[in-house]
Amino acid sequence: MTLSATGRRETRDGVDHLALDRDFPLPVEEVWAAVTDPERLSRWIGTWTGDPARGTVDFRMTAEGEDVPVETYVIEVCDPPRRLVTRTQAPDGAEPDWVLTVDLVDHDGGTRLTFAQAMADAEMAASLCPGWEYYLDRLVAAERGEDVEAIDFEAYLADQQDHYRALFA
Repeated sequence: MTLSATGRRETRDGVDHLALDRDFPLPVEEVWAAVTDPERLSRWIGTWTGDPARGTVDFRMTAEGEDVPVETYVIEVCDPPRRLVTRTQAPDGAEPDWVLTVDLVDHDGGTRLTFAQAMADAEMAASLCPGWEYYLDRLVAAERGEDVEAIDFEAYLADQQDHYRALFA
């Protein structure tokens, strides 16, 4: 994994977004399973419970420790195996919802995953963008059968925080 920032700023529907790509030498169905199947998801970020057919799932980021609270995610778009759009649903409504988008396309005999999230300001970007780089690199490592625990979040934060703050200034 490289610690160099790979994300870009994109405008989508008039809103600034972080967009990150990761390429996999796998068919799109395999990458889809890596980001939607609870067992495979747990290898790199967390897991979910519930019935997606009802439009929501409860998600817990297990990669951040044992005491991370469960969050409800609303499934806005689910178009297997190409597109997933979810929105966090803060229980108290105090925090703005996060809209997270995953798009999968055939690319160079494999699959390109593009992740996107709206970024409200430079401080939000400095905090969140290195985290998404970290998690997506954990996804790549998990799919390669590598040790995801060897990937150090603090190194991503130290290396990328200023870059993303400037990118979204």
